[in-house]
Amino acid sequence: MTNRDASDDCGGCTLLGRREFLRDAAFAAAALAAIGATAGAMPVNVMDAIAVNDEQATYPIPAADGVNIDKKQEVIVARVGNQVFAFELACPHQNTALRWNDKAHEFQCPKHHSRYKPDGTFIDGRATRNMDRFAVTKQGNNLVVDLDKVFEQDKDPAGWKSAAVTM
Repeated sequence: MTNRDASDDCGGCTLLGRREFLRDAAFAAAALAAIGATAGAMPVNVMDAIAVNDEQATYPIPAADGVNIDKKQEVIVARVGNQVFAFELACPHQNTALRWNDKAHEFQCPKHHSRYKPDGTFIDGRATRNMDRFAVTKQGNNLVVDLDKVFEQDKDPAGWKSAAVTM
């Protein structure tokens, strides 16, 4: 036994040596980093368009995965991996404003609990189709959203699928 002061005694618990403490701390840090990377992978931000006219809204292309909501234009811009989408803010079931659930990593309708993947794909709930996507184009580092051209997955599956910008 090493020379310890009686105040070091913790009633029968085993005190960790320096090596064990550092090993356990490294494991804990790695676990927290992994949890943080997963939980923070899709942050949500409120934003405004950088330019708007009657037919289009322009947004900076997100540099990383995340969800950006423009309440004024009722547009959601989401970057998922190497794709960027623009969705209508309203749930396709009964036009209730969708919300991003960061913990579950999905969009949710607070009224009837429909759920959607970050790319707008329907998971479950009362809705009968995926989230509605706007037509989008890339101009430099910006995403141009055609506010007059919305694709409903059940009426135009090919248009809905192509309504994305690939980075």
